[in-house]
Amino acid sequence: MTQDLGRHFLDNAVKEFRGVKALADKALAQLDDEQFFASPDAETNSVAINVKHIAGNLRSRWTDFLTTDGEKPDRNRDQEFIIAAADTRPVLVERWERGWQILFDTLASLRPDDVMRSVQIRSEPHTVVQAVHRQFTHYGYHVGQIVGLAKQHRVRDWKTLSVPRNRSAELNTRMQEKHGAR
Repeated sequence: MTQDLGRHFLDNAVKEFRGVKALADKALAQLDDEQFFASPDAETNSVAINVKHIAGNLRSRWTDFLTTDGEKPDRNRDQEFIIAAADTRPVLVERWERGWQILFDTLASLRPDDVMRSVQIRSEPHTVVQAVHRQFTHYGYHVGQIVGLAKQHRVRDWKTLSVPRNRSAELNTRMQEKHGAR
């Protein structure tokens, strides 16, 4: 039973992380370069900064996940919140993709009996379950920021990423047909 639960947890983690990434990718695809780098004010991170920060966090947290602290000594988190001249959109998107690949490769390498192992994030012990939940929450938070900013930039041209307004009943009917009403 523990093996089944561990496998279910890991499979579900992959599914949910893929969903969060897909949501962000669909929002990113709707932005031109100006919108990608634009910030509405001095205290709000642009989409580009969110992408850069998530990419840095992904690399740090998921590289050598089981054997090294998730806050790598070579990570400079503060620099993730500054757009440098070298931080072009293609460069940031490549880091983004590489970071997500590290996460997915790491999750694919885990075994069901790993889920209760201890890992470190900033010297703080976490079970694998706790670390996965911590990171899922963190990425969800920033992906929400990306989607919110993208929607503000696109306004009327925004292509919804969820159930369109006034279409919930239609979706519920389709889901009931697909999965059987209870």
